[in-house]
Amino acid sequence: MPTAILTGQPVPGSSIEGDLRSLGYDVRTAADPADAETLLAQVPGDQRVALVDARFVGHLHALRLGLTDPRFPLAAVPGAVTAQPAGRQALTRAVARETSAGGGTPVVVDSLADRVATALDGEGTDVHRPELGSLVAAVPADPQARNEARQAVASVDDEAIRLKSAVKARDGFFTTFCISPYSRYIARWCARRGLTPNQVTTASLITALIAAGCAATGTRVGFVAAGLLLIFSFVLDCTDGQLARYSLQYSTLGAWLDATFDRAKEYAYYAGLALGAARGGDDVWALALGAMILQTCRHVVDFSFNEANHDATANTSPTAALSDKLDSVGWTVWLRRMIVLPIGERWAMIAVLTAVTTPRITFYALLIGCAFAATYTTAGRVLRSLTRKARRTDRAAQALADLADSGERGLGFAAVLKKPARRLPGFAIPAVALLGGALVVAVSAATGPGTPWPPLAALVYAVTSGIAVARPLKGALDWLVPPVFRAAEYCTVLVLAAQADVNGALPAAFGLVAAVAYHHYDTVYRIRGGAGAPPAWLVRTIGGHEGRTLLVTLLAAVLTASQFTVALTALAVAVALVVLVESIRFWVTAHKGGAPAVHDEGEPA
Repeated sequence: MPTAILTGQPVPGSSIEGDLRSLGYDVRTAADPADAETLLAQVPGDQRVALVDARFVGHLHALRLGLTDPRFPLAAVPGAVTAQPAGRQALTRAVARETSAGGGTPVVVDSLADRVATALDGEGTDVHRPELGSLVAAVPADPQARNEARQAVASVDDEAIRLKSAVKARDGFFTTFCISPYSRYIARWCARRGLTPNQVTTASLITALIAAGCAATGTRVGFVAAGLLLIFSFVLDCTDGQLARYSLQYSTLGAWLDATFDRAKEYAYYAGLALGAARGGDDVWALALGAMILQTCRHVVDFSFNEANHDATANTSPTAALSDKLDSVGWTVWLRRMIVLPIGERWAMIAVLTAVTTPRITFYALLIGCAFAATYTTAGRVLRSLTRKARRTDRAAQALADLADSGERGLGFAAVLKKPARRLPGFAIPAVALLGGALVVAVSAATGPGTPWPPLAALVYAVTSGIAVARPLKGALDWLVPPVFRAAEYCTVLVLAAQADVNGALPAAFGLVAAVAYHHYDTVYRIRGGAGAPPAWLVRTIGGHEGRTLLVTLLAAVLTASQFTVALTALAVAVALVVLVESIRFWVTAHKGGAPAVHDEGEPA
C-alpha cells in the first residue's frame, strides 16, 4: 500500500486525509520536516510514497492525477509530490536537503511538498506535472484564500472533467461521434465495479472471436450477428482505453495486450469471413490475405516513419506546415481523419457490409479503401521527407534496422557489401530494396511454383536486402525500407500459394503471414516500450525476412502443390509457436519485473 505523509499545520475540518485514503494511501502525519524525513525513511523502498501539505485544498481528481499515475517515477501538483520506487532516491535527497535548510522547525507558511518539488527541478530531475485545466489544487496561506479555493472547487464538477479526459484527445469521426458519447459511461461503470482495462480488453477479444465464428457460418443470420458483434467488440475496445485513462490504470502488459489484440481481432475476422464465403462456394482467401497484407504494410509505414522522425533535429517542412494550416480549418480535420480509414471507420464499414452484402464485396471495399488510404498517407510522408532537412539520430537508425528484421543471410551480404553500399547516393537505398522486392514478387507471379526462378530471384532479393541495411538508415526515405521488406515477403507467399491452386494452400499462407506479422508487430511494441528489438536468437531462428522468403520459394520449387500446402502449414505453426512463446514470456516478465507503465494511444480510432 502506498504511503502519504501529511506535513504542515493541520486544518480543522479538512477532507485531505479522507481523500488520500480513498486513493488507496495509508496516511501518516508528520509533526515537522524532520519527522517527515523519519517517516519517509520508514516506508519500504518498493512502495510509492507522497508528501502532501495538510492545508491542501483541491479536487480529488487533481490529487488522483498527481499522486496515482503509474507512468511517472516522480510527479507533483501544488501542495503534493510523489515518488515511485524508481524516484525514491531523488525524493529522499531532496527532503534531506530541505529539512536541513529548514532547521527542523514546523512549516507554517511554506509548503514542504512544494519546496521538495522545486528542489527536484533544481537538480534537473524530471518531475511530471499533470495538466489540471480547471481543476483546483492549492495550498492557501490564510482563511480568506482557503475560502476562495473551496468556492473554486465547488464551482467545477471534477467528475465531468474526469469523464471527458477519459476520451482519447485525437480520434476518428466515427469513434468521436458514434462511440465515445456513451462508451465513457461504460468505462465508469467498469471502474466502479473494480474491472480492469485488461479484463475489458480480453472481453473485446472474445467478442470479436465470436463474431468471426458467426461470420464463418456462411449464413445471412450469421453475417448480421457478426456485424453487430464486431461493433460491440469495438465499443469494448474503446472502453478499455477510456477505463485506463479514467482510473489511471496504465501498464506495460496492458498496452501490449491492447495493441496485439486489435490486430488479432481484425485478422481473425478476415479469416471468419473467408470461411463463411467458402461455405457458400466462394473462395475469397486470396482477398482476405491481401487485405491483411495491405493493412499490415500500412501500419509498418506508420511505425517506420514515426520512429525515423520523432527525435530528429531540424524536423520541419513546408508540407508539414501546410498540414498544420489545414488542421486549423475544422471540417478538413475530420475529412482527413476519415479518408485514412482508421480502425473505427474501417470496422464500421466491415460490419455494415458483412451484414448486408457478401464477404467478397466486403473485401473488395476494404481493399479499395485501404489502398486509397495507404496511397494518401504514404505520398504525404514521402513529400514531407523530401522537403525536410531533418538529421536523424543513431537511435532512429537502429530502430529502423530492427524493424527491417534482417536475418543471417541479409546481414552477411550487408557485411560483405558494406563498402560499395556506402558509396551509393541517399535515395538508392530504398530503391535497391524496392527493386529486389519487386523482382522476387514478379518472378514468383510470372513463373510460379515448380520452377527454379523464384528461388534465384529470392537469392537476389537477399543480396539487395543486405545492400539496403549495409549502412545506417538515416537517409530521407530510408524509413521505406522496412515496409518494402514486409510487402515483398508477404506478397511472395501470397502469389506462390495462389498459384499452387489446391485446397488449403491460401489458408496455410494466411496462417504463415499472420504468424510473421505478429512477430513484426511485437517488434514495434517492444521498440515503443523502450525495450529494444527481440533477441537476435529469435530473428535467427525464424530466418529473418529474406531467409523466410528464400525458404518459401525453395519449398514451392521442389514440392508438389499438396506437399507445399503441408509445408506452409508446418512453417506457420513453427513460427507462431516460437514467436508467441518468446513474446508472452518477455511481456509477462517485463510486467512482473516492474517495467515502466506505458499507455500507447496506437492507431487513431
